[in-house]
Amino acid sequence: MTRRVVITADDLGREAGTTEVIVALLAEGQVSATTLIPVTPVAKQAADQVRALGVIPRLHVTLTSEHGLPRWHPLNGAASLTDPDGTLTDDPFVLGAQGEAEDVIREADAQLRWMHDRGLTPVAADSHSGTLYGLHGRSWLAPALEWCARHGLAFRLPRDAEPYFGGPLPPELAAAHENAVALADTLGVAIPQTIATNRRTLPELGSYERLRDCYLRRLPEGTSELFLHPSREDAVSGADGVLRAWETRLLRDAAWHKALESEAVEVVGGWW
Repeated sequence: MTRRVVITADDLGREAGTTEVIVALLAEGQVSATTLIPVTPVAKQAADQVRALGVIPRLHVTLTSEHGLPRWHPLNGAASLTDPDGTLTDDPFVLGAQGEAEDVIREADAQLRWMHDRGLTPVAADSHSGTLYGLHGRSWLAPALEWCARHGLAFRLPRDAEPYFGGPLPPELAAAHENAVALADTLGVAIPQTIATNRRTLPELGSYERLRDCYLRRLPEGTSELFLHPSREDAVSGADGVLRAWETRLLRDAAWHKALESEAVEVVGGWW
């Protein structure tokens, strides 16, 4: 088999600074894919910009707001997904405690329609902040996979979850993951071999070079995905802004791209 990797810039449309960086990286050919958050004030501008580049982003199904930004509103307005003021909570554990599967799927439908209405037809979907995976309470993996099958979408669910999770899954999660992979195969929903992203904090990493080394871990056979969150440092508050600026630097780092080449890893646009 051949080792292939999708290099994804997540969170297109998050806000203006992140969108500016991702559009530039796409234009430079430094990333091979991106994901779009449809519920933000700059989402339409982001959609227009990538459509002009000939890029079709994946749908980043978004069920929570983010700390440090004005709260986002769902497109479907379902009560179980929102706080009393009608906005999406910025706490995924609150969502995991109260979200109902019907509302999750209705919101996913609304976000997919939003993309279609703007001339974008995604071929895959994934989960902003991992809220569909059941890491914060309720899992909506089964209804999400059934939804993907109905719409002919691939889904970011790794066959091997250890690189993403950082080690072996606890028994309950491992069983749920095994069932989800089997369901994806039964439904014909394409999924990647594995996925990886930086889950370390700024103090844990300590330096840009340490971050780069973490992304140079050997990839398995098959098609995997590295997803990063590049941005400008001033666009994201606190330590996350530094980490996102480092990821922007990484994506433009000739040494990193050369390392991928030397490992005979082919960069591709998707795992489907």
